[in-house]
Amino acid sequence: MHLPWHLYFMAGIYIFAGLFHFIRPKIYMRIMPRYLPAHKALVYISGVAEILLGLALFFEETRGIGVYGIILMLIVFLLVHFYMLSSEKAAAGIPKWILILRIPLQFFLMWWAWQYLQY
Repeated sequence: MHLPWHLYFMAGIYIFAGLFHFIRPKIYMRIMPRYLPAHKALVYISGVAEILLGLALFFEETRGIGVYGIILMLIVFLLVHFYMLSSEKAAAGIPKWILILRIPLQFFLMWWAWQYLQY
């Protein structure tokens, strides 16, 4: 089956984002909520999850798992987005208006992933 280009694009986004957890882990550790334990381990685990879920989108047999996994992951990542709004230090220098826009973006990304259950 020929898949649409935007499915490959989405998969690439998650694979690239996951790889970036290993290339620049300190960026992600800076934005981790203080109440979560083992920041470095969680950064690497989330990176592996993003890579695997992105790869899962390529195959019909695993696409459903990839879609549901991405949606679940984005729900969990909302914790980080709300945490970053809690203080200037947590915002890591990102302007507040960008942090606010990221929240509806998360819901758009969930909707976008949901669309691939039909393929």
